Amino acid sequence: MGALLIPLASLLSGVGLLVVGTGLMFSAIGAQAGLANFSGLVTGLIMSAYFAGFVYGTYACPAIIRRVGHIRAFAAMASIASCLPLLHVLWLNPWFWGALRFVTGVCLVGLYIVVESWLNVVATTAQRGKVFAAYMAVSGLAMALGQWLILAGDRFGFVPFALVSILFSFALVPITLTPVSEPEPVDAPKLGLIALFAITPIGVIGAVASGLLSGAFYSLGHLFGQGVGFSERGIASFMAATILGGACMQWPVGHVSDRFDRRWVLFWVCLACALVAGTGWFLAREYEDSLIFLGVLYGGLSFTVYGLSVAHANDLVDPDKVLEVTGGLLLLHGLGATAGPTLGGAMMDLFGPESLMLYFAAVLVLLALSIWRYAGRTFVAESASHKADYVMMSGGSQAVLKMDPRGAVPAEPGRAGH
Repeated sequence: MGALLIPLASLLSGVGLLVVGTGLMFSAIGAQAGLANFSGLVTGLIMSAYFAGFVYGTYACPAIIRRVGHIRAFAAMASIASCLPLLHVLWLNPWFWGALRFVTGVCLVGLYIVVESWLNVVATTAQRGKVFAAYMAVSGLAMALGQWLILAGDRFGFVPFALVSILFSFALVPITLTPVSEPEPVDAPKLGLIALFAITPIGVIGAVASGLLSGAFYSLGHLFGQGVGFSERGIASFMAATILGGACMQWPVGHVSDRFDRRWVLFWVCLACALVAGTGWFLAREYEDSLIFLGVLYGGLSFTVYGLSVAHANDLVDPDKVLEVTGGLLLLHGLGATAGPTLGGAMMDLFGPESLMLYFAAVLVLLALSIWRYAGRTFVAESASHKADYVMMSGGSQAVLKMDPRGAVPAEPGRAGH
C-alpha cells in the first residue's frame, strides 16, 4: 500500500491543478465576456463549444492514444492545452474564443483519459473504490478553489489566463514524473440510445438534465452574478459555495436513496431544488446576498441528480453491464452540458440575467414530470437487497469509470514502476 501512495498522490495533485485551472478558465471567460458586453446567448455558445469539444474528444482521443501511445499523446495535448489560455488574450472575438474552447475541451478530455487510465494502473482491485472517491473529492474541491483564483490580480486582463496556463503547466510536473506502467489502450464509447432508454428512461433523462444544469451553471454563473449586482468576491463566493454544497450533500442524499425507492428520491430532490431555484430568481435583484446561502442548498441538491440517475440505472442492469451503461449516461451528461449554456444564455437574454434561476427550475420541473410519468406508470417497489450502492459521480472521461466500485470488471492490479 505504501508503495502506491507516492504515484497516487502525484496523479491526484496533477488532476487537482488541471481542475483548478479549468474552474478559473470558466470564471475568466465569464468575467471578460461580461466586460465585452457579449450577450447571454453568445457567451453560452462560447461555453458550449468547450463541452462539445469534450464530447468529441471522447471519440477522437482514444484513437490518437492508440496510434502514438499514452506518453506522446499526453505531451502533445498538454502542450496545446497550456498555450490555449494565452491565445484568448490576443483577440477578443466570440468566434475565435469558441474555437479555442472547442480545442480546449478536446485536449482536456484527452488528458483526463490518460491520467485516469494511469490511476487505474495504480489502483488495485481492492483499492479502486477508495481511489475513485479520492479522485471525485479532489476534483470537487479543486473546482471550488478555481472560482476564488479569479480574485488574484487583474481579473479583466491578462492575469487570469496566465494563471490558467501556469496551472496547466505545473499540473504536468507531478504527472510526468510519476513512475507508472503503460495502461491498456482506451476504447471509444459505444452508445445505443434506444437500448439505453429502454433499460432506464429515468436514468437517460436524468443524465441529460444534469448536464443541462451543470453546463449552464459553470458557464453562466459568473455572468449571472455580474447581472444581479454581485461584487467579484461575491460571485466567487456564490460559485464556490454552490460547488462545495454539492460535495457535502452527496453522501446524505445518496444514503437516503440507498434506503428508499431511488426514483422517488430523485423526484423529490428535483422538486425541492426547483423550489430553491425559483426562490433564487425571486430574491436575485433585491436580496442578492441571500443567494450564497441558497447556492449551498441548490448545489447540494442539483449536484446529486447525476449520481442518483446513474445509481438508478445501475439498479436495473447486471453487474457486467455497469461500465457500458454508466459510460453511455456519462456521454449523455456531456451532450446535455453542451446544450445547457446556449439554452440558459438565450433565456438570460430574453428575461434578464436573474432568469438563469428560472432556467434551472424549468429543467428540474421537467425532469420531475418525466419521473412521475415513468415511475408512476410502471411503479414496482424496489428491493433494497438488489440495489447498487450510491456513488458520488461527476463529469469526466470514460476511463475513470473503471474505478467505479459498482462495476463487475475490476481495474487491473498494477504496481508503480517503469
